[in-house]
Amino acid sequence: MKGKKGYIIGVSVIILVFGLWVIKNFKYRYDNNQILTPDKLTGLKDAPKKEKEKKKADHSVDYIIINDEKAKAPKFQFTDQNEKTISEKDYKGKVYLVEFFYTSCPTICPIMNDNLLQIAEEFKDREDFGIASFSIDTENDTPEALKEYAERHKISHPNWHLMTGEQSDIFNLAYEGFKLIAQEDEDEPGGIMHDGLFVLIDQDGYIRSRQDDHGNPLIYYRGHIERDAVSEIGQEEPQINELIEDIEILLEN
Repeated sequence: MKGKKGYIIGVSVIILVFGLWVIKNFKYRYDNNQILTPDKLTGLKDAPKKEKEKKKADHSVDYIIINDEKAKAPKFQFTDQNEKTISEKDYKGKVYLVEFFYTSCPTICPIMNDNLLQIAEEFKDREDFGIASFSIDTENDTPEALKEYAERHKISHPNWHLMTGEQSDIFNLAYEGFKLIAQEDEDEPGGIMHDGLFVLIDQDGYIRSRQDDHGNPLIYYRGHIERDAVSEIGQEEPQINELIEDIEILLEN
């Protein structure tokens, strides 16, 4: 009993000493303006945001180097939804995206073009931004069909051209020009196999990309995943927000 009483007294003394130290420390911090007042708490909450902005400011959008040369977008010339002849020259001085799609695609194209609509909305007032959409089903995607598709989906950016032409030429542009898949395949839904990727091209016609977490260039951005999709383990993550950031960086340069 006596030992227990001594133990209680000892603990009480420790608590008292600790309490006095806390009070003294609090008074010192108060006297020296070190107390976390609401304005300082706001500053702490803003710290991750500032760090994010700093990382964004330090972020670069690199060139794609092939055989020691900067990769450039290939030349092209096709007819758009307004029956106007469009070539790479119409995008000179603009940052623009390239995609390969077709209007009756039952799989990834609706997601791709919904993402492009959101991107176009972000840059609706930028005359130095554009989109080049090449149809890979040119038999059905006539200029009239592309016009109806554009109207139905409210595609209104003046520099968004939906183009058609000889299917072999567009397949060749995809495969030889951009190293992307675009080919007929009867086993695929819709009968055509193609990549769901977006190509980012700068004002001088060079293909640009950010690096991944391992320091390798992404090369192309995943356009077939919804912008706000929640990725599960083993699934690809969306890259649309990253793409928008990189477009902004190029437009600022």
